[in-house]
Amino acid sequence: VQLQASGGGLVQAGDSLRLACAASGQFFSSYAVGWFRQAPGKEREFVAAISRSGDSTLYADSVKGRFTISRDNAKNTVYLRMNSLDAEDTAVYYCGAVRFGGLPYRVTNSGEYAYWGQGTLVTVSS
Repeated sequence: VQLQASGGGLVQAGDSLRLACAASGQFFSSYAVGWFRQAPGKEREFVAAISRSGDSTLYADSVKGRFTISRDNAKNTVYLRMNSLDAEDTAVYYCGAVRFGGLPYRVTNSGEYAYWGQGTLVTVSS
């Protein structure tokens, strides 16, 4: 599975942005997908994850209620809709794929992921 993240950019605080993680290769619907982010000087942190069928989602507390993860398996794409962005959301956002049947809490651990996209930069100006 190869992943390509896109949709990042420079926005103002309060704006919205939608990231996309497009996958190539077979059996994308067999993978749970997670979004992580890494701000300058900080470790990569979990943002959100979605099960392979899309019926389960998990969010970091810092984004709950503002971000929404969804997927379209027919298009081999996972989306991250980000609303009410603030400067604390500035980071490079990465998507990863992992073969989990459900959505165990382990999806919050970046070390569990077998495949990663190249990252897309989100900059929020205050």
